[in-house]
Amino acid sequence: MPWPVQCETVEESFMGSEASGSKNYVLITADGHAGASIRDYKPYLAKQFHDEFEVWAKDFYDPWADFDKDLADTDDVGLRLGVSSASSAYNWESKERVTILEGQGVVAEVIFPNTVPPFYPSGAVTAPSPTNAEEYRRLWAGVQAHNRWMVDFCNDAPGRRAGLAQVFLTNLDDAIAEVKWAKEQGLAGVIVPADHQCSIVNLYERRLDPFWKACSDYGMPVHRHSAGVGPPETDETGPAAIALGVYETQMFFQRTLPHLMIGGVFERFPELQFVMTETGCAWIPAELNRLDWSVKLGSQKGQIAYPLYHRAVENMTKLPSEHWHKNMHVAPSLAVRKDLDVRYDLGVDRILWGNDYPHHEGSFPYNKLAVRLLFHDIPEDEVRAMTSLNAAKLYGFDLDMLQKVADRVGPSVEEVATPVAPHELPDVSFSHTVGEAVAARRALAA
Repeated sequence: MPWPVQCETVEESFMGSEASGSKNYVLITADGHAGASIRDYKPYLAKQFHDEFEVWAKDFYDPWADFDKDLADTDDVGLRLGVSSASSAYNWESKERVTILEGQGVVAEVIFPNTVPPFYPSGAVTAPSPTNAEEYRRLWAGVQAHNRWMVDFCNDAPGRRAGLAQVFLTNLDDAIAEVKWAKEQGLAGVIVPADHQCSIVNLYERRLDPFWKACSDYGMPVHRHSAGVGPPETDETGPAAIALGVYETQMFFQRTLPHLMIGGVFERFPELQFVMTETGCAWIPAELNRLDWSVKLGSQKGQIAYPLYHRAVENMTKLPSEHWHKNMHVAPSLAVRKDLDVRYDLGVDRILWGNDYPHHEGSFPYNKLAVRLLFHDIPEDEVRAMTSLNAAKLYGFDLDMLQKVADRVGPSVEEVATPVAPHELPDVSFSHTVGEAVAARRALAA
């Protein structure tokens, strides 16, 4: 089956960057994570926060670190790599990180936050949003420190890291100024919202239009990444709060599409680019179909949806599925094979491969196995689109430069096209991609 028209334009944009099928694949992960150590954030804080930082850092404890270590020990990652499960290589030791990723065949990465920014009450995954001006003042200073650290971290590996800036959506003046600053400093996009855990932000709210305009004008793709959504654990909410926050992650991903499309965000800002990361994508075609029908029926007098929908949708110039092909992308870093089976419905040019390094649910340290599991029987031009061409176009990576690295460390076309044999799979893996294959092997052996 041929690609949709949109994909041809991606391929033509990079004609000659990867000239022949004999060249190794240029693996660019669209979902990596990095952050500084707690103490290393201090130089990036404004001086007036240094005393407050010392008080916070002295007493800060994040139980997520214990959970992460338990997973690493169970999965035996540290022993197999020859590094501690708590190794700084996972986050901020730049040269060691490059070495580990190259050993996995990866030559470049889009980088999301990972460690705890200053003044957060807990890990970013479960931290509540600020509830008053004083909390906002401190948390915003901490997020800005992370963004400034990210600039230096990306500059330490020129051309191989595309860092993303965090912003809050509670203060749009600050957010817009940070978008401008991030663009000027060479960061590649924005992740929103950093304040979504408690105060759920409706992306269709018109108050956000100045922010969308800034991101569009500055050419900064906006990202929504997987994270727990809901109130923190208290005596009233109980332990279910965190568990349900994680469980409902997919629901909030699904809300992204109608919020942006029926909310008219892309109608008002047709050049805005939006990326959903660390989610599957097999669910998206059905959701786009539902949205298209809602718009069609909601625009027609006499249809049951018309009274409730028509004021929102009757002046839309494009269907939601058309906006998808022009404005949206997905990086299914938790991909299993069914996610790639819908690539023609979504457009091969809309999908960006990711490995979620260094998180346990990603493909590390079985990255090459995961790539083979996902792509072994997919045409080479499509593999190149999803593993490098699309990311290069969206984030500005230089494929000619990266090809030289890939010629040294990247997987060959023949390697990726080789199906994974059962004996190559590990006994245990938390990776969604590899874990699915491990489970299938066990089912056959039962």
